[in-house]
This record gives sequence, structure tokens and C-alpha cells, in this order.
Amino acid sequence: LLLQSLLLLASCLRSAAAFPKGCYPSEEEGLKTFRCSNAQLTEVPRDIPNDTNKLYLDSNRIPFLPRNAFWDLPLLLELDLSHNAIASVESGAFRGLAEHLHSLDLSSNRLVSVSKDAFSNLKAKVNLSNNPWLCDCRLQELIRTVDLAAGSSGGIVCDSSAQEEHVGKAFLQVIADTDFCNVYKKTTDIAMLVTMFGWFAMVISYLVYYVRQNQEDARRHLEYLKSLPSKQRRSEESSTISTVV
Repeated sequence: LLLQSLLLLASCLRSAAAFPKGCYPSEEEGLKTFRCSNAQLTEVPRDIPNDTNKLYLDSNRIPFLPRNAFWDLPLLLELDLSHNAIASVESGAFRGLAEHLHSLDLSSNRLVSVSKDAFSNLKAKVNLSNNPWLCDCRLQELIRTVDLAAGSSGGIVCDSSAQEEHVGKAFLQVIADTDFCNVYKKTTDIAMLVTMFGWFAMVISYLVYYVRQNQEDARRHLEYLKSLPSKQRRSEESSTISTVV
């Protein structure tokens, strides 16, 4: 019994030593929980128990989420990443969590723009409030892709926008009157038309120049023929006509 107790203690000590400072496992309401709140982390820690159901990484200094950051946590139900410095979320960062994850908190970070692909197939309720969002078509597509957590939509506020009057307003309020993606499409269409018109104008200009140059060459040739003696001129004209034929 003493030997078994020592082995168990040694195993626990090894496990604890593998965890970053300030991180510890626990069990809450029958769910296996791993807490790393306020642990001064600058990246998503490794060696998180793969049977973890609830993961708290809030109040740290994590700057971005790489691809497959949580791939080894197939049983994760809740993920709290709030109050970090996250400014970038790579596509596939939440890969492997689509089946079970039902709560994702990304509030109070530094997110300005995120591709909708980063949340592909994710069914979790997502909190995106209190980030310095750029209100544009990309954010509009993202909002249409994710399932926002209840009560969090009002916290998604335009920190910047192409239209100054949108700054400081809730994004859902803004898109009630403005379709950013439609505006973007119109702008793209206009740019394409301007480009096509430019190419068309260049082609027309070249054709006009070409015709005028040929006319000038023909005029100079005729003047040259007129300057020749009569007999030689007739010979040159005959030669020119036969060449043309």
C-alpha cells in the first residue's frame, strides 16, 4: 500500500510538473476542468489532458491562435479565451472541436478582422464582444456564419469603418441599414468597368494612331511621286498599282 501511494504521488507530481505555472486540473459539476486563468501565458499550453471538458485560458497574454491549437481535446465542451491579446485566428484553429464544443468566449481581445473559415463547421455559441472590430464585408460574413452567444451581439461595436458614421455603433444596428458586401461588390464592379474602359480606350487610341500614321505615310509617298519627272512618275505609279494588286 505504501509503495502504491508513493507511485501515485510520484505520478501526480510528474503531471503537475508538466503543466505551466498557474495551471491546474480539477473537477467541476462532474466535468473535468483545466484552469490557466491569469497565468501569464503567451501561447496555448501543451500537455492539456485530452479528456478535458472545460478549459479556461482567460486573462492571459496569448496573441494568436495557430492552426490545430486544440486538436488534442476532442471532448472539450467549453473554451474561455477572453481577456487575452488575441489579434489573429488562423483557419483551422478550432479544428476537431466541431462535434462537442458548445461555448467559445473570445471577448475582450484585439480582434479586428477574422475570416469566417476560422469558425468553419463550429456549432458553439460564440462571444465576440469587446474587440476593436473593423466593420466591413468580412465581419458581416463572419457574423452570419457563427452562432452568437445570448446577449453578446450588442458588444460587437465598430471600432473602425470605411464610413465614419458607423464608428462607435453596434454592428448589428449598422448592418440593418447597410449591406457591406453589396457595397463591396458594387465597388468591385465599378473598378472592373473602369479597367475595361481604360483598356478599350488604349486599343481605340492605338487604332487611331495606326490609321493616321498610314495616312501620313501615304501622303508623303504621293508627294514624293508628284515631285518626280512625269515619265518616271507614271512608271512608279504603275509599279505601285501592280504591287497593290
